[in-house]
Amino acid sequence: MHNELEILLVEDNPTDAELTIRALKRENLANKLVWVKDGAEALDFLFATGKYENRSKEELPKLVLLDLRMPKVDGLEVLQKIKSHERTMRIPVVILTSSKEDQDIVESYKLGVNSYVSKPVEFDEFTKAVSTLGLYWILLNRPPEQ
Repeated sequence: MHNELEILLVEDNPTDAELTIRALKRENLANKLVWVKDGAEALDFLFATGKYENRSKEELPKLVLLDLRMPKVDGLEVLQKIKSHERTMRIPVVILTSSKEDQDIVESYKLGVNSYVSKPVEFDEFTKAVSTLGLYWILLNRPPEQ
């Protein structure tokens, strides 16, 4: 099965989402990206429920970039649900957040996150970090067959 969807971006801040998408476009990695604006929408998308009920459950992203602090359902709950379902548990999830709190880092790894990245404040550093993440997880990383 050829997986068309590459990146699911879960980010409630439009500015951070736009910067992330721009950085990925610069590396030609945003052509197959879907941006959802909160944790509830992310779960609906991944599990083909709600407004995404007509979406194929078989088309899973190669990578989830996940913010922690979001309305409706926070990133840790989204992460827990992704990693607790057989169909989605092998999707690499990278926390991309402004939180640098040890508790968030520890809890994310307990729940099975693949990487935890604190968003750099400086624009150039932010775009470089996102570009590097995209290149690694989409082009270099070799996940197991679904």
